[in-house]
Amino acid sequence: MANREKNKKALLDLAKQPENCSCADCGAPDPDWASYKLGIFVCLNCSGTHRNLSDISRVKSIRLDFWDDDLVQFMKANGNKVAKDFYEKFVPVFYYRPQQDDCEVLREQWIRAKYERLEFTEENKLLAYSSGIYEGVLWKKGKDNGQFLKRKFVLSEQDFSLKYYKEDETKGPKAIISVKNLNATFQPQKIGHAHGLQITYCVDDHTRNLFVYHESGQEIVNWFNAIRATRFVYLKTAFPTATDSELLPWITRSFLKEGYMEKTGPLQREPFKKRWFILDAMDRKLLYFKTQLDAVELGVIFIGTENHGYSVSKCVPKGTRGNKWKCGVLMETPDRQFVFMCEQEREQNEWLEALRQVISKPMLPQDYTTEANIRRRR
Repeated sequence: MANREKNKKALLDLAKQPENCSCADCGAPDPDWASYKLGIFVCLNCSGTHRNLSDISRVKSIRLDFWDDDLVQFMKANGNKVAKDFYEKFVPVFYYRPQQDDCEVLREQWIRAKYERLEFTEENKLLAYSSGIYEGVLWKKGKDNGQFLKRKFVLSEQDFSLKYYKEDETKGPKAIISVKNLNATFQPQKIGHAHGLQITYCVDDHTRNLFVYHESGQEIVNWFNAIRATRFVYLKTAFPTATDSELLPWITRSFLKEGYMEKTGPLQREPFKKRWFILDAMDRKLLYFKTQLDAVELGVIFIGTENHGYSVSKCVPKGTRGNKWKCGVLMETPDRQFVFMCEQEREQNEWLEALRQVISKPMLPQDYTTEANIRRRR
């Protein structure tokens, strides 16, 4: 008969080993669950997906559930490293590996890709999202009416473009978007769909957004990784001497901070207006929109370094009107002061921390070009 406490201690000791002390799927620390069919240790969130793969994976709590001796021996013989060496042997360099804070659809499809579809167990396995061209139908939010309508999208590595079409494809694409400045980030809460994806790109130094989703989680994650695959090839072409590790952060990236703040005009005597702000740390841009689902930016602020005259601090503005919120953020640039108001002190502190993080980061050569382009727009 199995010794419950002995086996529990053995599992807890296994979970503390360096190769097992983080979730096999999302990297969350101190996993409390384990798949006794795959021999891996996983966190609570990822264990939920494993429960839906009952033919492939079966999970138990390593603290609360009873473990037979043979299952404990199986866990000892396997573990996260053994599973990773097999199930993640040929993950494409561009493929996004979800982290613990990523949305559910990314984590679920990563788990299914590894253990259910075995996408990464064979070298040069034909994967749709890395074939050089990817096309399909997505639900896209209309620019004016706000309704989501079906549109055909075509992503091409040949000319580094993303095209989408209205109902009559014979009239040609509605838009041809260069992948040069393309970014994609999952935004389920903002878009109101579990598979919501925001695609951001630049036209004449102005930022535009597309908001799309697909009913299938696998399909929307395929689109995300197809964009990453195409972006990676573009970056390899544009920067041939850069290493893969140098290019990876630039393929796609999540925004450092998003949210509503109130903003006043250049003279700081104009009424405050509520705006949706997005902080893109990689491009050193603070973008603002009328609402969080606007297609086109209202404006953009470049964020340089302290040595170049940029700083951020708390403030209590005087002589302004119209502000409902009281927690001020003062942004100093070489050209002017910006005053923003946050609803709560917590949000004020989060914005201050995020902006200071960008200011403290050294400028890259391309940042000077970005700064010059933004100044020229004024």
